[in-house]
Amino acid sequence: MNFNFMKGEAQMVPLTENEECCIYQIKNEAGEGIVICYQVLPGVSVSYNDFHMESCDSTFSTDRNLFCIDHCREGRLEYASGRGTYSYVEAGDLKMDRRISHQGHFEFPLAHYHGLMITFDMEQAVEALKNEMRNFPVNLPLLQKKFCEGRHPMVIHNAPAIEHIFSELYMVPEKIRIPYFKIKIFELLLYLDVLEIPLNHEEKPYFYKGHVEKIKAMQRLMTGNLEKHYTQEELSLRFDIPLTPMKNCFKNVYGSPINTYMRVFRMNQAAVLLRNQRGLSITDIAGKLGYDSPSKFSLAFKTVMGRTPLDYRKNFGPNGMM
Repeated sequence: MNFNFMKGEAQMVPLTENEECCIYQIKNEAGEGIVICYQVLPGVSVSYNDFHMESCDSTFSTDRNLFCIDHCREGRLEYASGRGTYSYVEAGDLKMDRRISHQGHFEFPLAHYHGLMITFDMEQAVEALKNEMRNFPVNLPLLQKKFCEGRHPMVIHNAPAIEHIFSELYMVPEKIRIPYFKIKIFELLLYLDVLEIPLNHEEKPYFYKGHVEKIKAMQRLMTGNLEKHYTQEELSLRFDIPLTPMKNCFKNVYGSPINTYMRVFRMNQAAVLLRNQRGLSITDIAGKLGYDSPSKFSLAFKTVMGRTPLDYRKNFGPNGMM
């Protein structure tokens, strides 16, 4: 197998390899990830990326002429979009680049990222696509130029048909995997070829490092002290960041408004306590999460989790199993 585009990535450790795929592990103090790569055609591969980690450092560099298409299924990815600025890839986004600026520190603000990447090593891929399907109308080098003229990625957000094309790639039966990959790759290339980029196309919003660092410190403060509910005005003053930029930056870093993020975070912590701390009453748990009223806590829990705390606990046995 030929995965030259992977070489130079110090954190990637090969776990196993066979005629069809190669599996890599990424592991650090922040968590771990698995990358499963399938060689579809010479110079054309599909990789599934499943990361349960807060961040990783990439040493990746290549002298290959690459065209990489990343689809984010779940989670978020923070990447440097310029000197001292950051942008974010979220669920449903398509990110395209040549991996020219793929070194450095990457963060996953939600501590997980799931998606896939289609990689074209142009030296081989152009000829391989022609051999696979004669008279295929898409010119791969022109497509690369269309989406990858700059050093930094182009991100397409919620474009029609993207979800349809990629959703089927996450549930491919093993027996038809490689031929199915081929069909979906040709479908994707046709779609991208006719996709019009508006003349006034704007890049994804970017945020300055100073604001991002304040937002992350804010998140650590709130999640580290769940008994206290901070108002947004308090947070704005405490971290010396204007209210509107604070709201915008937080939503882009973590994917939801401050109050929504904290409500979901609290209810996920409540679910852990309900499963693992069966000696704690609903009132005790409500208090630990900053609710002075068990009824308000129960309503918030049902809104997020779809059932009351009591029903949730009843559905789990003494060992925390359904």
